[in-house]
Amino acid sequence: MARRDDAEFTECVQRHSRLVFRVAYAVLRNSHDAEDVVQEVFLKLYRNNVWDGVRDEKAYLARVAWRAAVDHLPKQHQEAEDEAEIASAHSSPEQTAVNSDLQRKVHRLIDGLPEELRQPLALSTIEELTSGEIAQVMGIPEGTVRTRVLRARQLLREKLTALEGRAHAARRL
Repeated sequence: MARRDDAEFTECVQRHSRLVFRVAYAVLRNSHDAEDVVQEVFLKLYRNNVWDGVRDEKAYLARVAWRAAVDHLPKQHQEAEDEAEIASAHSSPEQTAVNSDLQRKVHRLIDGLPEELRQPLALSTIEELTSGEIAQVMGIPEGTVRTRVLRARQLLREKLTALEGRAHAARRL
């Protein structure tokens, strides 16, 4: 019986470890801390044997990962993003530099958003969770999720427009 349970748990980890990582990364913005959260989540699930009776594994694990990542925030270490994660293998060196610069700017703008706006935006765009799933994960009403995602996108649009305006003005000088 234990071997069957271990095999089922292993399958659960293989199915959902990427989801747990992406949710944790959306909160922490650090791959090392997100990996720690993934290990912590699955270790707790295994020790407590709660993974077996869950109806919606994806929503449950996303919520557990989000909570664990939020709990992990004070321990977070800020590190520069790995350039290899940003660069595309199919771009010219010049295009890669331009793309990575733009992506760094966008990531900085996203990181500058208030937590209550950044987290639902990240869960929506990175993990592609629905507003209902995000509401479950964060424990807030679905309408609030939609409002926060909309507001986060508006703020990013405004900030990007302001950046483009400054860059355009600098080029004219």
